[in-house]
Amino acid sequence: MTGKKHKVWAVGAVRPAKATEAEKQEIIGACEVFIYGVLKPRFLPEIRPTNWNYVVDIHGVWAAGRYRFIQRYRSGMAHNAGEEFDAPFARINRMGPDNFDIYWMRHTGQWWRLHTGVTLAEALHILETDGILHPV
Repeated sequence: MTGKKHKVWAVGAVRPAKATEAEKQEIIGACEVFIYGVLKPRFLPEIRPTNWNYVVDIHGVWAAGRYRFIQRYRSGMAHNAGEEFDAPFARINRMGPDNFDIYWMRHTGQWWRLHTGVTLAEALHILETDGILHPV
């Protein structure tokens, strides 16, 4: 062996574009209005405890150019009653000024890109109308 390194081309994930603080706050604000005005009234009008895991909240988190939509679950099972955990169900990635990609969280735990190159308003409309992106 000569010790030479071979370069390999591979398709990687496209990283979100960095947002200014003002853009970030605008995105977060629009997503929170969407959560409280659309998602919660439609998918969590009341908390219904069960003997299994049940949804107690829908919220969102901004991180690294992405806004994730998350359901908070509480366990009703005897061995871990009251324990809570988060499960993301959709996210938008900021790819540029008013340019977003929309991802869906598959049951395998992998993000799957469903829509590309949409505005923030279009992204929120798609999240509202595309059933695969709805909380479970």
